[in-house]
Amino acid sequence: MSKSRNGENPRSVALVGPQGSGKSALFDALMEAAGAAVKRPADPRNRPATTSVRVGHCTYLNEAWSILDCPGSIEFAHEAYAALRMVDIAIVVCEPDPSRAATTGPLLRALAEQRLPHIVLINKIDTLDGSVSNTIAALQAYAASPLVLRQMPIMENGRAGGYVDLMSERAYRYRKGQPSELIRIPDSMLAEEAAARGQLVETLADRDDVLLEKVLEDIRPTPEELYLDMRKDLLAGAVIEVMLGAGEASHGVRRLWKALRHETPSAAETLDRKSISAEGPALAQVFRTEYAGHTGKLSYARIWRDEIKDGASLGGTRLGGIYHFLNGELSKSPSCVAGDVVALGRLDGVATGATVSPGIIPESLPFPPAPTPVYALAVTTADRKDDVRLSDALRKLAEEDPALTMTHDHESGETVLHGQGEMHLLSAVEHLAKGYNLKMTTRRPSIAYRETIRLAVHEHGRLKRQTGGHGQFADVKIDIKPRERGAGFLFVDKVVGGAVPRNFIPAVGEAAEEAAHKGPFGYQVVDVEVTLVDGGYHAVDSSDMAFRTATHMAMREGLAKADPVLLEPIDHVTISVPNDHTPRAQRLLTGRRGQILGFGEREGWAGWDDVEALVPGAELHDLIIDLRSQTQGLGTYRRSFDHLAEAKAPAKV
Repeated sequence: MSKSRNGENPRSVALVGPQGSGKSALFDALMEAAGAAVKRPADPRNRPATTSVRVGHCTYLNEAWSILDCPGSIEFAHEAYAALRMVDIAIVVCEPDPSRAATTGPLLRALAEQRLPHIVLINKIDTLDGSVSNTIAALQAYAASPLVLRQMPIMENGRAGGYVDLMSERAYRYRKGQPSELIRIPDSMLAEEAAARGQLVETLADRDDVLLEKVLEDIRPTPEELYLDMRKDLLAGAVIEVMLGAGEASHGVRRLWKALRHETPSAAETLDRKSISAEGPALAQVFRTEYAGHTGKLSYARIWRDEIKDGASLGGTRLGGIYHFLNGELSKSPSCVAGDVVALGRLDGVATGATVSPGIIPESLPFPPAPTPVYALAVTTADRKDDVRLSDALRKLAEEDPALTMTHDHESGETVLHGQGEMHLLSAVEHLAKGYNLKMTTRRPSIAYRETIRLAVHEHGRLKRQTGGHGQFADVKIDIKPRERGAGFLFVDKVVGGAVPRNFIPAVGEAAEEAAHKGPFGYQVVDVEVTLVDGGYHAVDSSDMAFRTATHMAMREGLAKADPVLLEPIDHVTISVPNDHTPRAQRLLTGRRGQILGFGEREGWAGWDDVEALVPGAELHDLIIDLRSQTQGLGTYRRSFDHLAEAKAPAKV
């Protein structure tokens, strides 16, 4: 057997769930129960939100484990989905409030698509106000497989004080920070417990003829039979086990550990599920990148196959360290083996999502694509001397977070960060300040307004200067008229009789197009036709530069007289929301000057709608903020440029 961290057969589990569900507290409780030292906040309310995957390593009953605490906010979901590709099992952490069940929907869908075995843990069970069955019914609407309740809460004075394990038919009373105390099943719960156990057995019997025969013959199955059936169905994705707990008080944590030990697939079983060959050289996949001070670049990776030793060459780069996270600290290791989730040091040139192997080009493994940006901020350094350092910092930032992209707008001169929401981008700006000592200012990105004209005009531009030597002379007469929307800029030469020599005409055309880059309102002028109809020249004093200057003069005067109008970009927007929220999405769009085009069921997403509309780009900056606040954080949207239209209200220029 392979060994790692003084434990055998390393396995991994990801804690995922909506923001505020208590994943980080559960992470701490699991680590503590395994004997690892963790630092909990004195006041749970001061626990910072998780914005990146936190990895912890521990050994529980001589078995090595990697625990991944994943961000719950939709704005950092890409990190969570990347982590899910690396683990053997997931625990979906949710609250006991049925009204919050919808927030688990996209996550449960992603888990089903990946065929990743997962357990639902109803956390904060000590705050239960109502019935667990109501919570399960609400969750079932979003789960692809039947939810099977493994435990029943024991209610004492209106609070969940313990639970009954329906498989072993044993009852336990919670004790804060300690193992639960074994007690008798309360007499008042015997009938309810028998009914719940019967329902569990019937659900498992649907996929087991031997168990079904026992049910029909009224033969009571043993706990061992139920354990085996549960594991088989869980790994096949046929059922989703539901357990209870309270991470902050460490309630139910040891029972959860026992379930993980029994039901988590081995590294070999995970290879089989993902159709990765068990034969061949060592293979690892990077799912997160971090630049971590003195250690330099760290590539968080899952080891899929064989053993990797420190100093090995991976992806054409010599490995600069193998690290586990013991007691919250980096601990260097001489090697790592299949099933391990570790940090690999100084893999320069290896991108997030890449697969690496010693000495060869390995097979490429699937990795979630970066999500479409839904929010943007223009950023500048507080001190212009830091601009050079900013470029390198942004490169590293994009490497650390594939959901973050940077663009440079040549028209406005702005550097723009694009990401998944306000919290996502402000977190990136904070990282620039703390990690790279770059003080930044942020603002709303500029809108790419355009101008056009509504009248045709004739304009005369004449330059005549005498400077003591050769002078400057050029005379141009141009017609400026509007074109159809989207037709662009066109220059036409209609000079006859040599009024403007042929060698100067290209300079007139280029100058006319240059002058259209900034119209009366300060924006680029589009959809105009400029025709050179006449002019004059001097045999000595005329030049390309003189004709350029005269053309600029004519264009500046002519555009101002041609009834200029401001154009704003109109985007085609598709909002995706659960159909309960469709009316809210429509109101949100119309409130932003949107023209609703229609709505219908989102393809492949039962219970979701796509609402399509044409919306001015100026109205979309904070759309995602309002959309998420009105849809429990579930709504998202896609946008693409559609056309330019006359602005309904004057913009600031």
